[in-house]
Amino acid sequence: MKKILEVKNICKTYQAKNGEIEALKNISFDIKEGEYISIIGPSGCGKSTLLSIISGLENKTSGEIYIDGKIGYMLQKDNLLEWRTIYKNVLLGLEIQKENTSENREYVEKLLKKYGLYEFKENPAQLSGGMRQRVALIRTLAIRPKILLLDEAFSALDYQTRLMVTEDIFKILKAENITALMVTHDISEAISMSDRVIVLSERPATVKTIHKIDFEMENRTPLNCRENPKFSKYFNLMWKELGEKNIT
Repeated sequence: MKKILEVKNICKTYQAKNGEIEALKNISFDIKEGEYISIIGPSGCGKSTLLSIISGLENKTSGEIYIDGKIGYMLQKDNLLEWRTIYKNVLLGLEIQKENTSENREYVEKLLKKYGLYEFKENPAQLSGGMRQRVALIRTLAIRPKILLLDEAFSALDYQTRLMVTEDIFKILKAENITALMVTHDISEAISMSDRVIVLSERPATVKTIHKIDFEMENRTPLNCRENPKFSKYFNLMWKELGEKNIT
């Protein structure tokens, strides 16, 4: 598989009243096409900052980022516009990018039908929280990204809905062969969805470890991964790593 994203020695320093604050220090990793990668780390270590830098929403202090293709971004909230129909919500990204062509509209209708939302396309009020997240995903997929960035995309959902939505989103991304990079504070979520998990240290964040996740099973899904005997081993290892302090 070819590399679709390379992050090389990314540093981020903020100017504060009492001097400079180093948020990210020499962050390096790469992602291959079709992979699902998660980033975890202590609260406030700069996970979301790193995602913002990769997306171009925030400037880096130094380092290089190489991206092969268009990026899509999913945030914590679905941000659906209540005065627009579901269909018009899904078209929003295409309108902003001036790519609302007949070909892309056909692709949107195909996605809505394929993932069980076509019958709801006129009425946003009919949708549950989980279905709203599915609409948000399809809105992002409508612009045909090569890589999807997810910033705590499921954290606003209750636990049961969150489990079902992660199952849903995982299957859609795999079916559409979308590469994903997710920031999450939820270790279980990271393990169950990812091919690799990147563990960051406390601030200034560095890459502490990168874990390859292999449950040695066919037809893997987030839910059946949680039932695998290897799941608790991965969890305990990462939990311990997150509790370790930086050595200066």
